[in-house]
Amino acid sequence: MTMRAVEITRPGGPEVLRETTRPRPEPQHGEVLIDVAFAGVNRPDALQRAGAYAPPPGASDLPGLEVSGHVAEIGPGVTQWAVGDTVCALTPGGGYAEAVVAPASHCLPVPRGMGLRQAACLPETFFTVWSNVFMRGGLKGGERFLVHGGSSGIGTTAIQLAHAFGARVFATAGSEEKCVACARLGAERAINYRETDFVEVLRAEGGADLILDMVGGDYVARNLKSLADDGRLVQMAFLQGPKMELNLAPLMMRRLTITGSTLRPQSVAAKAAIAADLRAEVWPLLDAGRIGPVMDSTFPLAEAAAAHARMESSAHIGKIVLEIG
Repeated sequence: MTMRAVEITRPGGPEVLRETTRPRPEPQHGEVLIDVAFAGVNRPDALQRAGAYAPPPGASDLPGLEVSGHVAEIGPGVTQWAVGDTVCALTPGGGYAEAVVAPASHCLPVPRGMGLRQAACLPETFFTVWSNVFMRGGLKGGERFLVHGGSSGIGTTAIQLAHAFGARVFATAGSEEKCVACARLGAERAINYRETDFVEVLRAEGGADLILDMVGGDYVARNLKSLADDGRLVQMAFLQGPKMELNLAPLMMRRLTITGSTLRPQSVAAKAAIAADLRAEVWPLLDAGRIGPVMDSTFPLAEAAAAHARMESSAHIGKIVLEIG
């Protein structure tokens, strides 16, 4: 059997995405096959498209790291899902297609009262934010938390989760409209980085206990200045580049911590542990409607290139999805 999909024809801009036909995949041991309804569009998809983020060994070469849909087949050893179940899933790749395989342990139920369009926005951002902010960064209630890119999919998720767990939330964004969106989600202070120095704002508050950064470059030194003593900086991307000059003296004198991670290369078991944490700690909040994805726009699968152009324009607020099924 075959299916429609969008492939990367060569490294380059959004125009290199092309609709094609591929064989329908088959689930292996511990996997499920999902008939895809919607697929989330994320920055790692654009990095893969540009030739800067190769799929892990054995993963599909098609882009797409999160989907929602219905379980169509179950592979050997799968007991927690049945054919027909409605799920959202973190995938190792292949989400821009009518069907995709995913480890059964990386699937989560669609939250109560939520549609499939919204559910497709959950896995990549929630896995990323939970693992970086809470598991790696150790954010606690009452701490001061700063997230850069507050109006992005990652940012809107981080603001809501940090606020829900009792942190004081600060966010940066590039326009008044985006700052208003951040404040509505729970940011105590939304900082327009084009007009105000976030370093001064955070230092006036006593410094951030934790910063989640996706900018890198010269932001690293500014982030360290923004931290309180014993503060932590978690790096999850580097839109301004991975290299910088760093003075180690303040890091040592003020007992600062720099850490970071990427999600896709982690093991099946590590991602399964994140999924289990999310189901226990975060899914009740989604079921109750206390938090939820912020939606920007929806594009048909054939217009994946336009969806990527929208994302890379940085004009969006929240998540962009492809409608597939």
